Amino acid sequence: MPSIDNSSSKKLDLYLISEADIPYEQDVLRHPYMLAPWIRYIEHKLESPIHERVFVFERACRDLGRSYKVWKMYLDLRVKYLDEINPAKFEDEFVKVNECFERALMMLSKMPRLWIDYLQFVMKQCRVTETRRAFDRALRALPITQHDRIWPLYLDFAKSVKGRTAVCVYKRYLQYKPQDREDYVDLLMKLDYHAEAAQQYIAILNTAKFISKNGKSQFQIWTELTDLLVHYARDIRDHFKRQGGAARNRIDTEKIIRSGIDKFSDQRGKLWVNLAMYKIAIGDFEGARDAFEEGVTTVMTVRDFTLIFDSYAEFEESVISSLMEATAQREGQIDDEKDAELDIRMMKFEQLMDRRPFLVNDVLLRQNPNNVVEWEKRIGLWGSNAEQVVKTYTDAIATIKPKKAPVGQLYKLWTNFAKFYEHAEDLRQARIIFERGVKVPFKSANELADLYIEWADMELRNENFDRAVDIIAKATSGPQRSNIDFFDENLTPQQRLHKSMKLWSFYVDLVESVGTLDETRKIYDRIFELKIATPLTIVNYANLLEENKYFEESFKVYERGVEHFSYPVAFELWNLYLTKAMERKLNLERLRDLFEQAVDKCPPEFAKPLYLLYGELEETRGLARNAMQVYDRATKAVSDKDRAEMYRFFIKKTAATYGLPATRTIYERALELLPDRDCRELSIDFAEMEEKLGEIDRARAVWVHGSQFADPRIHPRYWEKWHEFEVLNGSEETFKEMLRIKRSVQAQYNTDVNFIAAQTVAKSKPQETPPKSAAVLEKLAAPSFESSGMIPGTENEENDILAGGFGDGEIELDMDY
Repeated sequence: MPSIDNSSSKKLDLYLISEADIPYEQDVLRHPYMLAPWIRYIEHKLESPIHERVFVFERACRDLGRSYKVWKMYLDLRVKYLDEINPAKFEDEFVKVNECFERALMMLSKMPRLWIDYLQFVMKQCRVTETRRAFDRALRALPITQHDRIWPLYLDFAKSVKGRTAVCVYKRYLQYKPQDREDYVDLLMKLDYHAEAAQQYIAILNTAKFISKNGKSQFQIWTELTDLLVHYARDIRDHFKRQGGAARNRIDTEKIIRSGIDKFSDQRGKLWVNLAMYKIAIGDFEGARDAFEEGVTTVMTVRDFTLIFDSYAEFEESVISSLMEATAQREGQIDDEKDAELDIRMMKFEQLMDRRPFLVNDVLLRQNPNNVVEWEKRIGLWGSNAEQVVKTYTDAIATIKPKKAPVGQLYKLWTNFAKFYEHAEDLRQARIIFERGVKVPFKSANELADLYIEWADMELRNENFDRAVDIIAKATSGPQRSNIDFFDENLTPQQRLHKSMKLWSFYVDLVESVGTLDETRKIYDRIFELKIATPLTIVNYANLLEENKYFEESFKVYERGVEHFSYPVAFELWNLYLTKAMERKLNLERLRDLFEQAVDKCPPEFAKPLYLLYGELEETRGLARNAMQVYDRATKAVSDKDRAEMYRFFIKKTAATYGLPATRTIYERALELLPDRDCRELSIDFAEMEEKLGEIDRARAVWVHGSQFADPRIHPRYWEKWHEFEVLNGSEETFKEMLRIKRSVQAQYNTDVNFIAAQTVAKSKPQETPPKSAAVLEKLAAPSFESSGMIPGTENEENDILAGGFGDGEIELDMDY
């Protein structure tokens, strides 16, 4: 390519100026310091050779040295001319352009665009030092507010150069924009400057207000730091060794990881492994074992423990494998020291695996020292090691806080401790354990009661019956008149124990089995004095007296029970009491008094069984009239759901005693008092009863009265029964009257707002296919009505039904429709 000279010598003037240029030359000669003539001249030379254009630009730049426009056009021309030129081969040409830029920047040093063009141009050349210095000059020349236009280029240049130059550039850049420190870390990692990367991570973590541009949390950055320190431990250590005197800048990896263990509690397992891996990386194997040991003995979760333990075991296996490989390579050569080391390592590894269940148990106990179940598991791990079992029991008792232990578990620990000595045939020591245990302020008084019961059971197993009785007697001793509430949590379990029904029940059973009846009765009486008797206590006491032929005393116990308890408990006691009294065939008047007491103030829902029992008494031992009076009272006393059934029972008994006619008044009263659903069925029974007595008119009147409760569509059975009655006993007029009543009732229900709901419920229930007579009734109960209130076609159907006429009380129906 032709060389371009930056000079504008007089010798070239004639050669570079053509006839067409003369007007422009004269113009710039007349106005050398005006921009417009030069611009016109430059535009005129756009299609001219490069030398002529450079000649004009050089003269323009000389006369207009501070014109940004002229310099920009000139430099763009020179740069474009070298776009596709190899800077190494034509270095001189690039140097000439560099000189042009330098001349321009001497006059226009505050123009960032010129600096950018210059820097981009010089970056194409293999002149690292000159490029770096150009960037430095640009940063010094431009105000800091415009540095953001230079630094991206500078960083690209640094990344392309790499090495110490890139590191130095980025260090300077961080002074300008410290929030981009993460980019610097990425660069250092790519360049394998691990020590400096770690220092930058530390600087990030020490900056309280640092916000990651990549959205990383402080924990993520901290994790990256620890991973870096562990994976490149040797490189970092060697880096600081080479620095020699700069010890203050050294990184204390162990201190950093330990600070993370304290700070990030949910990552302790991983961090302990990292610390051990760091020790392994620097060759400190014993330090690694110490880290593993400290980790497995301090972590609080099984997940962290598993992570550490597995890494620990893997490390030991790798050490053993390397030792075994070294042994195999010796090919028969004896090395006692190496063999001993291998044996020790294998023994240590076996011990580690044997310790695993204990270490897991330690973790769970660190989570909750009051976990009785885990203490029991730990005791089980020791098996037959009596010394360790006793030590563990002792540690558990000393560690567990009774108020924080789960309810119902702590007493089992004391019991099992005592049983341990019992199985060892050391009853004296077992009793000492129980004596200490009953002084513990348990969370629940029932636990203390259970412990006393276990103590007594131990004495019973060893046939020390009197001692067992004495233990429970001591436990239940209390003030003669005690106002203490067993459920008052403000009092200690020991203060409330004498009101524990569980303990008294055991006491009663114990004395009943090994003591006398009088002793047992005293205990029962004491239970009543303390007002802690339960229904079961009353029944057991009464049964005990009954078994020993103290019948009157047994009845007195029942009486105390029904006075002490209200319904529904009193109902069960009355049932038992009255049944027992009837079996004993007490005086009738006395039994009546008892029944009157029982039904007095008895809630309606419990009245039915008592009245039935009362009526049975009068039927078997009293007067039938009295029994009927009792049943009559029962119909008024029972609950609504039992009243209909009670009326039926009353009617049945009255019919059996006085005959069917006597039931009329009962039926009539029932129809007045019972709800519609019960009146419907009762009307059927009433009408059938009158039919049996031959009272056809009375029966028909009942059918008419009951029809108001029976919707023909929902309850067809009622109308079928009435239909059958009229077929057997009616006439044409009565049958028509039945049909008219049916239509009237159907009309009434069709206008009822509840009809649709009732109809829906009825349709949801499967019904048997009605007989043909029922089908007729269904047709007569059509849902649509004309304004007259009649069902379409009803009169014709009536005529069809009655076509055969009536004779001799029988109706012949034509069912073909």
